[in-house]
Amino acid sequence: MLDPKFTQIGKIDHLGIAVRSIDAALPLYAGMLGLKLHEIEDVPDQGVRTAVFALGESRIELLEPTTPDSPVAKFLEKRGEGIHHVALGVDDVVMALARLKAEGVRLIDETPRKGAGGAMIAFVHPKSTGGVLLELCQR
Repeated sequence: MLDPKFTQIGKIDHLGIAVRSIDAALPLYAGMLGLKLHEIEDVPDQGVRTAVFALGESRIELLEPTTPDSPVAKFLEKRGEGIHHVALGVDDVVMALARLKAEGVRLIDETPRKGAGGAMIAFVHPKSTGGVLLELCQR
């Protein structure tokens, strides 16, 4: 069992929500819910366009696929719109990955990559987390 102090998880960084269209989702999140749109960004390496809303210390990140073969496009095809992942804020993503790997946790990313907002990110396979796609996020 992992000792939580070694994984350096500080908070929920954001919830990733898969949408077919950010433009179609904006009236709900920015309008009806009144969330403040922080930025819209293309993340070509992941084949997504993101819209980030500040929500206290956390965020909501809408994910719109920009390519038909991106992980988010495949998620939408299989499951439809909804929560895609939970991102946990960590102090050191490299150390967190090494610790998880040493404990036998299945990883999607064994090394971090650049994500939205310049964060270093890595994904943990949902087969090791009770069906939840976890993202480790170092800002």
